[in-house]
Amino acid sequence: MIGIFKTFDDGLKQIKDYEDGCWVALTSPSPTELLEVSEQFEVDIDHLRAPLDEEERSRLEIEDDYSLVLVDIPCVEEKNGRERYVTMPLGVVLVKNAIITVCLEETPILKSFMEGRVRGFYTFKKTRFILQILYKNASVYLQYLKIIDRKSGEIEEKLHISTKNRELIELLELEKCLVYFTTSLRSNEVVLEKLLRTESIKQYPEDKELLEDVIIENKQAIEMANIYSGILSGMMDAFASVISNNLNIIMKTLATITIVMSIPTMIFSMYGMNFTHIPLGDFKYGFLIIILITLLLTVFVARLFAKKDMF
Repeated sequence: MIGIFKTFDDGLKQIKDYEDGCWVALTSPSPTELLEVSEQFEVDIDHLRAPLDEEERSRLEIEDDYSLVLVDIPCVEEKNGRERYVTMPLGVVLVKNAIITVCLEETPILKSFMEGRVRGFYTFKKTRFILQILYKNASVYLQYLKIIDRKSGEIEEKLHISTKNRELIELLELEKCLVYFTTSLRSNEVVLEKLLRTESIKQYPEDKELLEDVIIENKQAIEMANIYSGILSGMMDAFASVISNNLNIIMKTLATITIVMSIPTMIFSMYGMNFTHIPLGDFKYGFLIIILITLLLTVFVARLFAKKDMF
């Protein structure tokens, strides 16, 4: 899908034809759309295809007539009825008279620009636009990291009483998400440092300040991802032992109950045998006395185990 946007005096508008200073947003484009944009702006079609490969690495490529900035952005996908946080490539191509973005699917990062919710955004300020995208990208990473931290806290509360592996598997999924985030953020950091040093992309003093803010925000996201990853790793090791201990406590309780219940079973089993003379067998209230003695023995043993915290 191709979307063409341009900033006018009265704000951002979607237009039908390519114009100078426009923004061309390619979302899961078809081969025909890629070829059209490639011919229109004289961009190598392989560079337009690169962001459509989920395994493509972040990089900065400077060509004679245009520049390609490829970064990883966070996204959410559904798996087994649960949200899963992953990353995917986003390509930004700066050509002479326009800026082109290429992504596999619609992302909230670009959607906020399309809806005009980003202050100081103009499609004709290409360098500033790409820095605003990178800043928004780092902010979304931080937002998702906070959600992951909150989810790990919710799972931690469940683990205190859990005897199953479901919560540990959920923690493992979150740890995998953090690994994806950390790897992508480090790759993005390399791209940002190259942007800071490159002279090919024209930068104004306010742009350099914004780029430094982006680098700081990205470093903060890396630190948070590392911290949360370390916490999750330690939590998984600790709660693996907790789950095993919870299971041992349940087994101990069941064993204690079995011992207590075996007392009346043993006594009534002996009185159920076919003997000629059994104790209190000829006594009128013998059966009631046996029941009372059995009950007293059971209560005594149960209280004894309770004092030793066996229940």
